[in-house]
Amino acid sequence: MEIVNVQDYEAVAKEKLPKMVYDYYASGAEDQWTLKENQRAFQRIRFRPRILVDVSKIDTSSTMLGFKISMPIMIAPTAMQKMAHPDGELATARAASAAGTIMTLSSWATSSVEEISSTGPGIRFFQLYVVKDRHVVAQLVRRAENAGFKAIALTVDAPRLGRREADIRNRFVLPPHLTLRNFEGLDLGKMEKTEDSGLTSYVANQIDRSLSWKDIKWLQTITHLPILVKGVLTAEDTRLAVQAGVAGIIVSNHGARQLDYVPATISCLEEVVNAAQGQVPVFLDGGVRRGTDIFKALALGASGVFIGRPVVFALAAEGEAGVKKVLQMLRDEFELTMSLAGCCSVKDINRNYIQTEADMFKAWARL
Repeated sequence: MEIVNVQDYEAVAKEKLPKMVYDYYASGAEDQWTLKENQRAFQRIRFRPRILVDVSKIDTSSTMLGFKISMPIMIAPTAMQKMAHPDGELATARAASAAGTIMTLSSWATSSVEEISSTGPGIRFFQLYVVKDRHVVAQLVRRAENAGFKAIALTVDAPRLGRREADIRNRFVLPPHLTLRNFEGLDLGKMEKTEDSGLTSYVANQIDRSLSWKDIKWLQTITHLPILVKGVLTAEDTRLAVQAGVAGIIVSNHGARQLDYVPATISCLEEVVNAAQGQVPVFLDGGVRRGTDIFKALALGASGVFIGRPVVFALAAEGEAGVKKVLQMLRDEFELTMSLAGCCSVKDINRNYIQTEADMFKAWARL
């Protein structure tokens, strides 16, 4: 099959991967309503393009926390990538670097921060889960710093793991030849086989459910790296995040893998952007599959987007070359969208270029 868009990679990955692995990457929580909604909500946003604009030169470059990147498209943290391909996160890191963008490494990666660093130069962030043993957390953060990582993305929506029924049915467990490399030597690298999902049991034993806003203050005392909070969906939490002194906010519902029936991230974005009042940059992940989706997110105030599943599926299909291709595809589509909408640079994109359902209702109400 010729691969012409991001979605095509998922079909190839589904054929290539063992069922347990594909289901782990692809599934969401419970009824998977939010999983579908993450993509559907983008489809309900319309464009208001401008015509007769000179679009002979289009610049997709952007900045993220002061780092210059080739496009406002970055790689979200996805766990255990060596289940998808033997090169796993190492291939993803090389592809991100070649594309001139940022990769976020998961705490639960099957490659360590040091191994990622050894792939060569690149701007990398480290996604952090706070485990019960704070010495382990401090050690992880220090290792990420020493390996040249530039920011910490703190996951704040997972005091417990969402109910992912595919993983329960498959009795998901990390294949025995792989380990969670960042936790090796800390007795936290292995995952036991259980009667339901091995990952759920692992999380229940390791993750600190008492995590609260005061822990962000603690994190700021142990690292000089900027801290992004990943998993914000409301104005209330946005204001608290700004008060806590975070460097940025990632609007995320954890790929629809935690609480089902939360809105799509694109539906929460404007509320968060308005509450942030320009004090910190706001990013989005969840449901991004097209260049048009990226444009819509930026028009609603995002400073950039992160992609997760498209990377893993492209990695499964074609390794490093697949990840490079998926990033290039999204960049090409985004550039085309900019041209057809009449925007020459990322900073030209604003709210006037789109129409949401709420805008349409307001227009009807006026009639």
